[in-house]
Amino acid sequence: MSNKLKRVDIILSKYSVAPYQILKETIQRPKEDVIQELLDSGLKGRGGAGFPTGLKWKFAAAEQNEVKYVICNADEGEPGTFKDRKLLCEVPRKVISGMGICAWATGATKGYIYLRSEYKYLIPDLEKELEIFAEHSKEVGLNFPIEIFVGAGAYICGEETALIESMEGKRGEPRNKPPYPIQNGLHGKPTVVNNVETLASASMVCRYGAREYKRFGTNDQKGSKLFSVSGDSPNEGVYEIELGMNIANFVETYGDGDTKAVQIGGVAGFCIPRKRFDKTIIGEGNTTGASTMLFNSTRSMYRVLHNYLEFFEEESCGQCTPCRVGCQQLLKGIEAVKKGEKPAEYLDQLIELSRTMKLTSKCGLGQSVTNSFASIIINFREEMIY
Repeated sequence: MSNKLKRVDIILSKYSVAPYQILKETIQRPKEDVIQELLDSGLKGRGGAGFPTGLKWKFAAAEQNEVKYVICNADEGEPGTFKDRKLLCEVPRKVISGMGICAWATGATKGYIYLRSEYKYLIPDLEKELEIFAEHSKEVGLNFPIEIFVGAGAYICGEETALIESMEGKRGEPRNKPPYPIQNGLHGKPTVVNNVETLASASMVCRYGAREYKRFGTNDQKGSKLFSVSGDSPNEGVYEIELGMNIANFVETYGDGDTKAVQIGGVAGFCIPRKRFDKTIIGEGNTTGASTMLFNSTRSMYRVLHNYLEFFEEESCGQCTPCRVGCQQLLKGIEAVKKGEKPAEYLDQLIELSRTMKLTSKCGLGQSVTNSFASIIINFREEMIY
């Protein structure tokens, strides 16, 4: 396919249809057909993990239990990400429709929107929309009440099992897996946890069909994706873009003419240097997290990395040693090299430490630290020393 940047309008479109028409039409179909449609579409989770959505729903549907849950993960805590807020503000009906379709397809009996504490101002409008949903779902015999649960403001609770722990009144810490939430989730019941954008995308797959949806994207990542653009850009905001553009086209559209690095996927993602702009494709071999931060030549990549590590150190839940101690040592390490207290070669040892964290940390926080750390150290080594 072409590497040219292509703006699309699937998820953000505000088409005029009767309230919850997609939901009403979808639940007239066989459940197995709807789940297969999602599988055929190639839709993967839009929260960053990238697990096939249809497969998650299929596993949940196969669980034998009278009580099941669907949780919309709106704990949008990744720095530089603000696309879920836009969806909940502008097209909440698509998100809630996705929850309803998931409940019907999997046999879920209760739903929750896990809302980050900074988004409390959205509650009045969301509650009004949930009242409309309740009226229309009853018309088609779908008994699926949805409540809003407000988090307390912890980055780690974006991880699905830590999110569930916090909903149960416990400290927000990741669980051991397996078992997975679709087997043993909220209150020990099968639970589907999907990101806001994933649910909105699922409802669009049901509206347009898998064949139409698959026209966009790459072999590895199908469809479109919302990107939160921030940093040194004259065009900051949320944009829906077809997966598969190269960074050069992205920078040409959203950069300020002097972009030297692009951080893809937030602090948990990868920092791409200028020399790789023409080779790196978003959506094929890279994280599809929403945050895309642009840095121009005035930025110190040492300061950027220092800021990232301060964030990781603060947000580590402290449960596992590799993440808790590793984040501290990485931060102290780059400070020591910068001050001349450690030789430049010490950076190589720090990269190995970060890779050990990737292998041994319990959850995605510690596992993803090496993405930004190693990519910045390798591509901007001179800025770590001088």
